[in-house]
Amino acid sequence: MKIFRHIAAVAIAASLLAGCTTTGKKAEKPEKSATSGTLVLACDASFENIIEQEIEVFEFCYPNASILPYYIDNQAAIDSLIKGRTRLAVTATPLDNKQLKVIRDKKHFVRQQRIAVDAIAVIVNPDNDIENLSVKELGEILTGKVTRWDELAPSKCGDIQVVFDHNGSSVVSYAVDSIMGGGKFAPNVFAAGSMKEVFNAVRERKNAIGLVGVSWISSDLKTADMTVEEKTKTLERDDTTATDFIDDIKVMPIRKNNSLHAVKPYQAYIFDGTYPLYRSIWMINTGSGGSLATGFFAFVTSFQGQKLIQTTGVLPATVYRRNVEVY
Repeated sequence: MKIFRHIAAVAIAASLLAGCTTTGKKAEKPEKSATSGTLVLACDASFENIIEQEIEVFEFCYPNASILPYYIDNQAAIDSLIKGRTRLAVTATPLDNKQLKVIRDKKHFVRQQRIAVDAIAVIVNPDNDIENLSVKELGEILTGKVTRWDELAPSKCGDIQVVFDHNGSSVVSYAVDSIMGGGKFAPNVFAAGSMKEVFNAVRERKNAIGLVGVSWISSDLKTADMTVEEKTKTLERDDTTATDFIDDIKVMPIRKNNSLHAVKPYQAYIFDGTYPLYRSIWMINTGSGGSLATGFFAFVTSFQGQKLIQTTGVLPATVYRRNVEVY
């Protein structure tokens, strides 16, 4: 089902992004209800792992619903929403007042809600001998003030090579705004083309460093290899917290500039703010009441949808605390 959905999404996305429709036909079938019909969803590519989990469980619960995601950069997702090419988007930023006005002037309902708190994970080759980085040191690497690993600590890794997914991604925007203070990237920074290629570059190159969304590193992404029936059953359990990371790359501990304590992006450290590289994930709905867009929006923001997000390594916007009595 996932392969079919991806093929269909690519075809529809190509039409939507080009602003084309087939003569005499609508590009998208009319939405029938909150739990049936077809919906095209625009999603920031760095959140693919998260949204795939939500779609698979939702479609299992509601077999008459078909949600076709296409994964693009953050601005393209927002643009497709503003231009009416989709009614639902998952983004790293909410709509600003000007964007909201454009949509509301078209007489469209708008609802946006934070659905999760994501962390930016810093990954390096397992042979990298640097123990941790501060936010300042990471910024100096990205801007080229630091170009060799041995400028930070004794190291045999040589010249630093920085890898991102692609130009215009929300991870790149976060790095510029929140890590580099608006600075420019150094010449040793390059775009690999996708999140998966970032991992390949880091695995193959001892000197490489990459930045990715935390959901891409969760080895305890508990629903990833399950059948959809098993995924649905996991939501009945109390403990759905992701607790570990994949072991073929090294997740670099990061510390605040005024702290000696470096941590990895575990959910507890994202929750209490100890891990400094975090951002919000937003879902924006412009669908009418009773539409599939509104139905899926309600599911993702519900108890079940938020619990499912917790299995992906990011922190759900609504944290359901579990009280344990010890006798």
